[in-house]
Amino acid sequence: MAPIIIIGAGLVGLTLAQALKKAGFEFEFYDRDSSLEERPAGWGITMHWALSALESCLPADVFRQLLSIQVNPAEGGKESDCYRFLDLETGQDKYRFPSSTHYQLNRKAFRQLLSTVLNVHWGKRFTGFNPTEDSVLVKFDDGSTVQGSMLLVVDGKNSRTKRLLVGEEKSKLNPLPVAFVGISLRLSPEKMKPFRDIHPVLWQGTHPGTGYYLFSSMLSTPQSNGSVGTDKEFYEGQFNMSWLVDRNGPLPKSPADQLARVKQAAGSDTGFFSSLRQAIMDIPDDSPMLEIRLEDWPTQDWPSIGGRVSLLGDAAHTMTMYRGEAANHGICDAARLRDELALWRDGKQSLERALHKYQMEVKSRTHDAVIMSRHACLDCHDLNSLKVDSPVFQVVGIHLKLENHNDLFD
Repeated sequence: MAPIIIIGAGLVGLTLAQALKKAGFEFEFYDRDSSLEERPAGWGITMHWALSALESCLPADVFRQLLSIQVNPAEGGKESDCYRFLDLETGQDKYRFPSSTHYQLNRKAFRQLLSTVLNVHWGKRFTGFNPTEDSVLVKFDDGSTVQGSMLLVVDGKNSRTKRLLVGEEKSKLNPLPVAFVGISLRLSPEKMKPFRDIHPVLWQGTHPGTGYYLFSSMLSTPQSNGSVGTDKEFYEGQFNMSWLVDRNGPLPKSPADQLARVKQAAGSDTGFFSSLRQAIMDIPDDSPMLEIRLEDWPTQDWPSIGGRVSLLGDAAHTMTMYRGEAANHGICDAARLRDELALWRDGKQSLERALHKYQMEVKSRTHDAVIMSRHACLDCHDLNSLKVDSPVFQVVGIHLKLENHNDLFD
């Protein structure tokens, strides 16, 4: 039998490859990048309700290393941890929840861990496929081809495969009316202290008067990045700000103007509470800036071409990051698909039925999740209307001790 062809060595593609390897499937793995290191390091990944799915996909010795790649190994994953959503004008908690088990992981280290013992064919840009009677021919931009039993594609929100399967019109992403900018921080312990004093791993908040929203997360500590004990100890972090465009205008184009806009929002007469305002003012002018276009794609049906092609991850369910769910859904995709393919391999169902059942489960699980993430994004920019039952707080398995609302305070 021809091997399974996997396209895309992001977090979900790597998890899928690990799952198939663990289950004994033959596969070939391709990615357009020249190496694992080519892609930017990126920001943190929140793993929560899909931890059991991830464990089922990985060798036990690989899964055990998960704790070591937390953005703050000393503070992450504590059973007594809490989640804080602040009023950015006062610095007080708008909501505070006891938090169940979750891990904030360093994305670069997570990819490296997931790539353990995997052979990826780097520098292979996928361009299309041709199904045959009992296989699929996969094509690359260097003119080469490879024959596979099926094609499993994890090629991101702008998926070429999705466009080929459902057409340009149906594959279009839905833009959200929200400006979003991320700042990569590399700061001394003193300069990072105001952010860490709020929470040593991650926190969120919104200003009630202006609607500016913040998300802050550690990416590394001196202990985890190797600078501890030196005269240049540093922390790394991500600092994101977003706002409604019709209220506060579009995001400026240049990085310098973007940072100036962030500092303006923090330092106005009705700006952020004093310690946070000063910490933002002290962000270095040369800090890397990243504009992110917020778009989504509620999961729709796609043809499997007789059980030969399927989508996973952002290609199947593009969602915003305001509920921290995208990676969890993608990893769940990998585990679910592995289970259906095992039934096919064991002669208990056809390949077409396996991919159909997988797709139906993905659609039922993620279509509404995309919508919920959209509402969470919009809700986050109106602190006065933000309620305990907002989708931003209703993430399965992370901040959900909501049966007793006495655990919350306003």
